[in-house]
Amino acid sequence: MLIRIFLALIALMFLVFGLWSLFDPLGMTAQLGVETSGPNNVFEMRGIYGGVSLGAAALTGLGAAQPAGFERPALWFLAAYMGGYTLSRAVSLILGDTPTLSSWGFASFEVLTFILACIALRVRGNRKSPA
Repeated sequence: MLIRIFLALIALMFLVFGLWSLFDPLGMTAQLGVETSGPNNVFEMRGIYGGVSLGAAALTGLGAAQPAGFERPALWFLAAYMGGYTLSRAVSLILGDTPTLSSWGFASFEVLTFILACIALRVRGNRKSPA
């Protein structure tokens, strides 16, 4: 039950962020202190942050709503996706980047989600399957 609640909360967060990014990509990036420019900036922000986040919301939402078929794929997705962010943030810090407070907030969310997804996969893997 805790895994389903976790997936539902993550789905809600992805949904809110995805909709924000889809309908107000320049406002989203400005709020986060990210400057974008060029002829494709809005197009890319909508696709990368909006589209990917809405896809993540759909998969994690399905994992919460239909755990028999989608819980493990949703957890594996979160582990891979947030694990990639976690690794990239670590490399960024090693290379000397200095994130702002909002970036630290996102990085903390990514690391925590990665860890919780890995724990949930381990717990889920230790459950006995019904015969």
